[in-house]
Amino acid sequence: MSSIIGRNEECQILKHCFNSNKAEFVAVYGRRRVGKTFLIKEFFRKRFTFYFSGVENTRNVIQLQNFNAAIQLYGKMHFPVANNWFRAFDQLADILSNIKSKDKKTVFIDELPWLDTTNSHFLQALEYFWNTWASSRPDIMLIVCGSSTSWMINKLLKNRGGLHNRTTMQIHLKPFTLNECELFAANRKYGLNRKQIAEMYMILGGIPYYWDLLKKNESVPQSIDRLFFHDSGILKLEFDKIYNSLFKHSENYITIVNTLAKKRIGLTRDEIVKYSGLSNGGTLTRMLEELEQSSFIRIYYGYSKNVRDKLYQLVDFYSLFYLNFIKGKRINEKRYWTKIIDTSVYKTWCGYAFEMLVLVHEKQIKQTLSIEGVLTNSYSWISKNTQTKAQIDLLIERNDKIINICEVKFSNKEFVIDKKYDETLRNKKYTFVEETKTKNAVHLTMITTYGIAHNMYWNNIQSEVVLDNLFG
Repeated sequence: MSSIIGRNEECQILKHCFNSNKAEFVAVYGRRRVGKTFLIKEFFRKRFTFYFSGVENTRNVIQLQNFNAAIQLYGKMHFPVANNWFRAFDQLADILSNIKSKDKKTVFIDELPWLDTTNSHFLQALEYFWNTWASSRPDIMLIVCGSSTSWMINKLLKNRGGLHNRTTMQIHLKPFTLNECELFAANRKYGLNRKQIAEMYMILGGIPYYWDLLKKNESVPQSIDRLFFHDSGILKLEFDKIYNSLFKHSENYITIVNTLAKKRIGLTRDEIVKYSGLSNGGTLTRMLEELEQSSFIRIYYGYSKNVRDKLYQLVDFYSLFYLNFIKGKRINEKRYWTKIIDTSVYKTWCGYAFEMLVLVHEKQIKQTLSIEGVLTNSYSWISKNTQTKAQIDLLIERNDKIINICEVKFSNKEFVIDKKYDETLRNKKYTFVEETKTKNAVHLTMITTYGIAHNMYWNNIQSEVVLDNLFG
């Protein structure tokens, strides 16, 4: 397990299930490239009692032939190719019954959704295998995995038939945190400092596959140029692949993502319908849920806490970068990112992307403020007074009667609060208190890369969070 970076909680779950005294049915899901298969293979060091993977866009007869090959490989027994999945799982039960082992027998079926082809009855056969045989065997650990989040959630986790509530454990594998990316970069000897790791995260997010594409002899701008702006840039063509592999009718999901990318603070459901042209109904609800469960968007509330004010915000860093700099753009410069690093375009992007980086590391912010044990809720807020234009992207309302108004600033050195910005902060705080009529104490919290310069205005700030804190 030494090759696994981070993923401590997930490894503890797998260890617990492996050592339990009952049958375990573990479902692992998450967005494409997040490392699901790698985690399972490396945790068990590829020592499975049985392993099989579905193949995308492949006829059922070929899938069954591949399954038969795995049966013969792991079972050391000859069976004719099954003509249906019920018979195929019978053969699997036969070989598992004949394998002697002191440890739990681990069965790993990867890319499960690709096996559920039209008229294959695969899901019904899996249900029959688990309910009539495997679930009563305390020596069996069945692990299933799939990148098609919509299938994993709707067909398996929310199954209303014989597989309803049959999984004993679910692992939603999410992107790496900054801390895990730092461990990954150190393991690969990339030689990146924390600011460079943050800048890379602001483009690639915490997707291990993308981080594995970096080279240790390149700077951050050089890596981004090679991956995105060269003619053969591997991440230049990744966008459609992601959504096509995860979702049926992916064009509708892409429409939602495109719509959300145009409003950084997020949109309400009504606004999504208005700007996207999609119908407002159960299908939209399902698509938004699946995008959230795949870590592409987050759902949060405005400070009014009104359900109609619920906001949907795009937080997938790769998608945000692609839609801002690649899609529909005619950039023929192979060193584009290197050349713009001192321009206003680059600085504006960094400011926006750093705000997103902060939002997905809220847990680390709470740790820094020593409020991880306090019940909290996080909101955004926009003043109704169009003249003040006051807006708060992150405020943390605490059960100890304090509200932290968080201001986020990206800078290459200590951030300096001047007279004008001090007035802006005072006005924002005053407007918030007046409009919301809050009785709580309101604290200003600055979240910056390198902290605040200690000049005559910094004492108005109650607490600070710096980039190092986000590595938690």
